[in-house]
Amino acid sequence: MTAQQGEPADWTATELVAAYRRRELSPVDATQSVLDRIDSADGPINAFCLTDPTEALAAAKASESRWRAGAPLSALDGVPTSIKGLLLTRGWPNLRGSKSIDPNQEWSIDSPVVARLREGGAVFVGQTTTPEIGWKGVTDSPRTGITRNPWDTSKHAGGSSGGASAAVVSGMGPIGIGTDGGGSVRIPGSFCGVVGFKPTYGTVPNYPPSPFGTLAHVGPLTRTVEDTALTLDVITGPDSRDWSALATPNVRFSDELDTPLTGLRIAYSPDLGFASVDPEVAELVRNAVDILKSLGAQVEQTDPGFDDPVWAFECLWFSGAAKATEHFTAEMDPDLVKATEQGLTYSAQDYLEATARRMSLGVQMGAFHETYDLLVTPTMPIAAFDATVQVPQDRAADAAQQFWPSWTPFTYPFNLTQQPAISVPCGFTSAGLPVGLQIVGPRHADVRVLNAAKRYQDATQWWRSRPTFP
Repeated sequence: MTAQQGEPADWTATELVAAYRRRELSPVDATQSVLDRIDSADGPINAFCLTDPTEALAAAKASESRWRAGAPLSALDGVPTSIKGLLLTRGWPNLRGSKSIDPNQEWSIDSPVVARLREGGAVFVGQTTTPEIGWKGVTDSPRTGITRNPWDTSKHAGGSSGGASAAVVSGMGPIGIGTDGGGSVRIPGSFCGVVGFKPTYGTVPNYPPSPFGTLAHVGPLTRTVEDTALTLDVITGPDSRDWSALATPNVRFSDELDTPLTGLRIAYSPDLGFASVDPEVAELVRNAVDILKSLGAQVEQTDPGFDDPVWAFECLWFSGAAKATEHFTAEMDPDLVKATEQGLTYSAQDYLEATARRMSLGVQMGAFHETYDLLVTPTMPIAAFDATVQVPQDRAADAAQQFWPSWTPFTYPFNLTQQPAISVPCGFTSAGLPVGLQIVGPRHADVRVLNAAKRYQDATQWWRSRPTFP
């Protein structure tokens, strides 16, 4: 059928589309392969809260006809895709991991990203799991239970887009659409060993507005940087329902991935000046930085110079959680209850102080990037941890570290600043768990971030690794 190795479920979106174009593979066959993988592999992982094989195969059949006619709707026509359970998808209950949301209502609206993908002919195979209202960095909820890491099902997949990342790395669709309000694409990207990209805020439009305000971005999880760029080509640009959406990009992201890194000024910060990092993670990230140097980048070890902005982030985030759950009546995630209680303690002056600190951080990072084109850090200071706890055991005794931001110090600062940031696989711990490298750029430098990630990816083989299933 094709020279590509393995089942179509294991192919990237780029490989699938190339095979469709050559008429060596049908979108129907690719979709069936993905649906079969979901049936065989998702039980112990729990990446999906809803699948729709009938709709998926009908969409694949329509895509097959378009490819035969030489008239695909987009570069993702016929590509099996999953949608995070926070994003409205026509015909699917949008329950957001909560028992307080009634499934028996009309579900007739697509969020902007879903509408773009549907218009582009993507095949929706199902809805992926999220913690309740997407509030935390792991994926478990009262409604759907725990989503586990495909590399080791005793560990978390990360969150809040844990279902999407677990699905992508397991061959349950090469593209997963997630959201990222404090690391929710990059955390599971690192824990599961896939590419997770948070674009500049507003690059991908969103509706309804997030209760977490302008911290919350929409972005893809994929197996490769190329697939991320293909996805962005389809899902970016303004939508009238999103007052903060940016203009349509003036480039095709997939056409901008071949610039050498020679002379690029990269700041390498192993700990941002305040984070504690597992030694294995630190070593793998240092090795990745050496590869960037070998590719011609000018790398200097330095910190951006800001203090941990966790207070400002938690003030904004937990206040948003309290607002989002104000009418919830059913059983809630116990830790979400604690977070909303904390959110209700903040005053208007506290919120304005957090906003002021956020703006100051943005100004500081803008000045930093006048000297450095990019900043690289670990994505996470640790690898995936025990799926039965919310905070790693070695941190749980510290009362100041009871919530998820305590173990995600590299991600939420760049939601405060709205900068583009990507996590790419950079190795495995001795226990066989993935580790991610984070690449951060100044606002609107999404192409620069993607290009550097692609250059690094091409110089390594980590991205090819996949968990095995019985």
